[in-house]
Amino acid sequence: MPIWLQTAVMLTLSNIFMTFAWYGHLKSLGHKPWYIAALICWGIALFEYLIMVPANRLGYTELSVGQLKIMQEVITLAVFVPFSLLYMQQPLKLDYLWAGLCLLGAVYFIFRS
Repeated sequence: MPIWLQTAVMLTLSNIFMTFAWYGHLKSLGHKPWYIAALICWGIALFEYLIMVPANRLGYTELSVGQLKIMQEVITLAVFVPFSLLYMQQPLKLDYLWAGLCLLGAVYFIFRS
């Protein structure tokens, strides 16, 4: 499996943990004090970092730091939209499409060289 694909898979998995750590508590822990939510989220974020750090180290063997960052942003949107729709039950907005198109432009410019 190419390094860029291994990196993307690992970043996707870490981003799932990140999204739940950052936003999942809004739905599932809304009745708990903020410090309880923060401790739980830190625990979830630990798993994010245990995957994200090796992913970035692996990816950096063939990709630039800018390419890694843009890859992460694309993955973030790709994970966040289904999370927002399915878990948080937020309405689908056309703004997600526009954001995705902007990211496609970023991908083009950062990977074209």
